[in-house]
Amino acid sequence: MENRSYDQAIAGRYSAQLAAQYGVATNYHGVSHPSLPNYLAMTSGSTWGIADDGFHNLPAGGLGAQLTAAGIDWRAYMEGMTNGCFRNGNGYALKHNPFAYYGSTCPPQVVPLSQFAHDLAGSVPRFVWITPNLCHDGHDCSTATADSWLAQTVPAILATPAWQDNGVLFITWDEGEDSANSVLTLVIHQDTRNHTSTRAYDHYSLLASIEDRLGLRRLGSAAQAVAMTDLLERTPQPRLRTDS
Repeated sequence: MENRSYDQAIAGRYSAQLAAQYGVATNYHGVSHPSLPNYLAMTSGSTWGIADDGFHNLPAGGLGAQLTAAGIDWRAYMEGMTNGCFRNGNGYALKHNPFAYYGSTCPPQVVPLSQFAHDLAGSVPRFVWITPNLCHDGHDCSTATADSWLAQTVPAILATPAWQDNGVLFITWDEGEDSANSVLTLVIHQDTRNHTSTRAYDHYSLLASIEDRLGLRRLGSAAQAVAMTDLLERTPQPRLRTDS
């Protein structure tokens, strides 16, 4: 999601509902401005010194390459993408697709969001990334519009066996609009032990959490980041006692 500080994002009715029911990081921050360096931080552990939204030819690598090398099925769904990774339009923005920057290639795992419903009905990849279009992410439209898109999209994800079988859904915003660059980040999984965390987290923490969960080596600044383990802990199930 895009361009909302914590207080602005949680003003969305559905976002607030998710925060009350699942896990929420209340001390989470973007690492830079504008959008692109935050997306790169989430997927490579570095902003690469970039401070704009233009195209940059970065070395091959990043989270997508890690997943492929490890044999982990993954897919990145881009809403509005209709003519390849590198052409903006129809609400799709290259700056919100970090996977295209690494090695300046469009991985075959990057597909239009229109394919998502088909995959949900069949086999869901082990790792899924979703970038909404410029309206649904809140970049060009209101918080209420973005919140409504989440209210339509998230329940479809939570209805899948992929999420219900110990899956986790992270929802984050790229950057905040306050001086602290605060953003809302939600950690949605079943049987959450902790519903709120005040620990200091950022996009490197998110990457570290994903890589740890998938058994991958932490990239860049994620290596020193604090993973969001307190929001990923599950409530212990009671042991069944049998007497004979």
